[in-house]
Amino acid sequence: MIPLFTAFGSLVLAETPPKPLTDADFRQHSTAEVALGQLLFWDAELSGNRNISCGTCHHPRFGTGDGVSLALGEGGKGLGPDRRSDPENLPEQRIPRNAPALFNLGVLDLRTIFHDGRIEADATRASSFRTPLEDEMVTGFASLLSAQSMFPVLSPDEMAGHYSENEISKAVRTGQLTGPNGAWEKIAARVSAIPAYADQFSAVYPDIAAGRPIHFTDISNAIAAFISVEWRSDTAPFDAWLRGDAPLPDLATQGADLFYGTAGCSTCHSGPLLTDQAFHAMGSPQLGPGKGERFESAQRDIGRMRVTNKAQDIYAFRTPSLRNITATAPYGHAGGHSDLRAFVMHHANPVAGLDAYTPQAVLSEFAAAKPDWAIANDPIEIAAIKQAIHHPPRPLTSPEAAAIMAFLDSLTDPAAIAGRLGIPATVPSGLPIDR
Repeated sequence: MIPLFTAFGSLVLAETPPKPLTDADFRQHSTAEVALGQLLFWDAELSGNRNISCGTCHHPRFGTGDGVSLALGEGGKGLGPDRRSDPENLPEQRIPRNAPALFNLGVLDLRTIFHDGRIEADATRASSFRTPLEDEMVTGFASLLSAQSMFPVLSPDEMAGHYSENEISKAVRTGQLTGPNGAWEKIAARVSAIPAYADQFSAVYPDIAAGRPIHFTDISNAIAAFISVEWRSDTAPFDAWLRGDAPLPDLATQGADLFYGTAGCSTCHSGPLLTDQAFHAMGSPQLGPGKGERFESAQRDIGRMRVTNKAQDIYAFRTPSLRNITATAPYGHAGGHSDLRAFVMHHANPVAGLDAYTPQAVLSEFAAAKPDWAIANDPIEIAAIKQAIHHPPRPLTSPEAAAIMAFLDSLTDPAAIAGRLGIPATVPSGLPIDR
């Protein structure tokens, strides 16, 4: 299809830049609910062994990620690139995928989440979401973001702990996730037993004040409210440009011309979030243990195909938002690139990028049972990843890359990166906070 060129300021663009974000695009939350969510987000009480919080792997110091390609979750000590294995509680493997950033997840139009979209909006289901739990998915989650937040607490490698270490991990291992004896309700019981939390939940949710027990959905809803407000990002130079309040610098203007024009970036990085929320095979390098079951020996990560079982979805991953992209390294579903410019060049011409790729991941020292670079060093696997790429290459010249990098820098929003409430001084459990 021949693009319709649209004038925008001094540019002539193949795609129309999006309308600026406004309050109407976001879910609204009370100050009390956001404050409650802040405490829960930073409280390790939600993890099986009470040693890791949401904030451990989604930290403002690392652009709401963790600064590494693949994290050490349960069994790690420390933050970001300094995180190491705990000799007294060794991790079993790296977390298979890069920790995604949390910017603008409070938008009403959030339709998919996670790199493979395994949680997505689905109006045909009672819960309104499609998740790996299928019909076991409980109701009560206020948003897709809220539904997402309950899955890391079920992962042995992320927050639950390994098989027989605690009552949460035991419930997960035996498949007791929902219901009175399920992992979620065991976590809710922990939180309910802390008087300060019981008081705050009653103050925020009238039906809890009236006597209803605290459920995990309430915990998830509060955490989602906090994430929505804390890391809302709509005050970057890009946003001022969209509103017509200020022009972009000259080089960034050239980058916007390419991004929305001949480079074709906005084909997938569209809308105010700069993502179509769809899935594309773009040849990002694979590393780490792969995304599979413990009994599977292969280390590949087939992406969206694990959700749909459709061959056309092999190696396809969700288009990431580019908001604050300069602060969220490493890049790719497995964090294969630590340098943004190198990732942009690879993305523009992925087959050539795979041929020329040399490891630049950021990985904590860990004696992994599965070699980190097994897939990246396997010619058969690399050929399969290349075959899945259907987007035509659009190699960038060095000046074009510099211009696009300047445009991407205009997406940087310091206020959003820092967060609005920040890290609390203490949490009701009294557990240490990862700062």
